[in-house]
Amino acid sequence: MVTTRAVVFDQPRQLSLRELSLASPDAGDVVVDIDWSSISAGTERLLWEGRMPAFPGLGYPLVPGYESVGTVTHAGDAAGLAVGTTVFVPGANCYGEIRGLFGGAARRLVAPAHRLIPIDASLGERATLLALGATALHAIRGGTALPELIIGHGVFGRLAARLTRALGGTPTVWEQSTARMGGATDYAVCTSADDSRRDYRCVFDASGDAALLDTLVMRLAKGGEIVLAGFYATPITFAFPPAFMKEARLRVAAEWSPADLADVVEMAQRGTLSLDGLITDCSPADRATDAYRAAFDDPSCLKMVLDWRHAS
Repeated sequence: MVTTRAVVFDQPRQLSLRELSLASPDAGDVVVDIDWSSISAGTERLLWEGRMPAFPGLGYPLVPGYESVGTVTHAGDAAGLAVGTTVFVPGANCYGEIRGLFGGAARRLVAPAHRLIPIDASLGERATLLALGATALHAIRGGTALPELIIGHGVFGRLAARLTRALGGTPTVWEQSTARMGGATDYAVCTSADDSRRDYRCVFDASGDAALLDTLVMRLAKGGEIVLAGFYATPITFAFPPAFMKEARLRVAAEWSPADLADVVEMAQRGTLSLDGLITDCSPADRATDAYRAAFDDPSCLKMVLDWRHAS
């Protein structure tokens, strides 16, 4: 029986590193040895805090993580992936009674080959950002205009801004935290108080803060659109009269599609989309407890990655 070392959320705010048994791979499956997995400060924070809204498959204990990169070490006869291929892994469900709703934070995992994306090994740990980039691209593509205002200068907001620039747009980004004002490449970052513009055709919310909606409506051009691209744990409400006067449109962006991920991989590999400067912290996986706390509580931590290569 093959086993793996994995991060387990036993219950909200309780994490352990445990040895888990892996499901036996079928003909269409591969075994992947994970090199790096990154921590989502949005979705995984909600899981950690026990605030994730209920949806099918959610429950504890669970293995978190859906941003992993590793190497194929075994391939089934019908897998179509060669041993030695570097792949991006958007999660796995292979841990028996331990839920794998996300399932990427492990030293080794089993997954259907068709869910994995072959990538250039030279991307290294930066490849853990591909799913977040695909999420941003999916949200951008669904609108009638490119984002002109992006809310939040975390990793998601930065990727949205870089993709907007790559697609020909020139966004402004709002950020209230002085620790995150820097790091812009070729776009402007400011506080909302320093921006007087009130005719944005497309506002892209990367913050996940539902309380901002009324403020954003007031910054729209008539007929403008607000893209809700974050994950919102509280009900979304807004004052109707201002939205009525603006003829505002609200669009909820779903998760990325395989085509979005494939396009982001291509953009990253040919240099159209830079993934540089977005990972601020890298921790040995054996110190996962400290790493998760830093990812959620340290404002200077933009993106935390776990290094599994030497995990015991």
